[in-house]
Amino acid sequence: MSAARWRQAMNRDAGAAVRQGALTSNSVGSSAAKKVSAQEQPSFEWLRDTIKAIGIHHVAIMLFVLIFPFVVSPFIAFQIGAQSLIFGLIALSLTFLGGYGGMVSLAQMTVAGIAGYSLAILGASGTPEISLGWPWWVAIIFALSIATACSILIGWLSVRTEGIYTIMITVAIGAAFYYLVLQNYSIFNGFQGFQKVYPPKLFGIDWRAPLPFYFLCLTLALMGYFFVKHLIRAPFGIALQGTRDNARRMNSLGFNVLAHRLAAYAVSGFIAALGGVLLVWYNGLITPGSVNTGWLINILVISVLGGMKHPIGAFLGAIIFVLLQTFAIDLINRERFNLVIGGVFLAIVLFSPDGLLGLWARLKARLSPKKSIKSTVR
Repeated sequence: MSAARWRQAMNRDAGAAVRQGALTSNSVGSSAAKKVSAQEQPSFEWLRDTIKAIGIHHVAIMLFVLIFPFVVSPFIAFQIGAQSLIFGLIALSLTFLGGYGGMVSLAQMTVAGIAGYSLAILGASGTPEISLGWPWWVAIIFALSIATACSILIGWLSVRTEGIYTIMITVAIGAAFYYLVLQNYSIFNGFQGFQKVYPPKLFGIDWRAPLPFYFLCLTLALMGYFFVKHLIRAPFGIALQGTRDNARRMNSLGFNVLAHRLAAYAVSGFIAALGGVLLVWYNGLITPGSVNTGWLINILVISVLGGMKHPIGAFLGAIIFVLLQTFAIDLINRERFNLVIGGVFLAIVLFSPDGLLGLWARLKARLSPKKSIKSTVR
């Protein structure tokens, strides 16, 4: 069943949906051949929709990110490019959860930290008396699984709340995890954390070198981005957006609101866990400072800067954040970096609540008044 039919079905009232007995389209003029082909090949609908959604700007951005590491220094490719992709991937999990599920969780960096600590404890590190030294691929599988399970648990604790209460619960969970890893030495090695946590060398390639690591981050970031783009157009994503807009109506239509929200926490947790593994490999270590309350807020700032309603906004916000973090210290003291970030964040929120992409959409609408008038008339 196509996502378009789900959208139209959710716009109808519950009585009409029950009387019809199925979620059918109101468009009578569509040909029967197209309906048959869509039913015969449902697994390729997402591929056709993805190809149709690709524009010139997508191709330009793809070419840019592929050429970028070859035209800049290794420092820029590693420090700016790879770090932006990692933070963008973690922020993408919050964008999906908050923008499309209506659940603003500040525990996404905590989930990423759980994946990082699990990888350091189960795999190899500079603390062999604590780390178990499992094969890297086994450690990664368990790290992602543990982090995803913890994300589901966080969702189970906070999914019945809304708004500020969800934020308070997830901040409390993040703060509790921070003090746990800070004070526990037998498992998490206290404030020292784990050093020398590096990616494995495969095919004779040092994956922590600037160029290979950048393309590793780019590959996972693209996978996460296109997965979220597909998911928000799929029946599950449409139903999740319905629970965001009107959970009571979706429940009356027969949707399990709790199950959809927990599934959203699972998806966002897996994406954040991927970012957490990359972040540990990027830094070469994991410490309590990586999961403190400051970083919980920073992920929210990154998501809001780009735009919570746009998956690409997470990466745009990450680029701005990393650029300010890297070069703002040349203009001001490092201690006042949060003042710069806070000023930029406040300015964007005041002028465009939908982030930079929302501001860009408003500028496009002003520059093309004829198109905006046509869309208003329609």
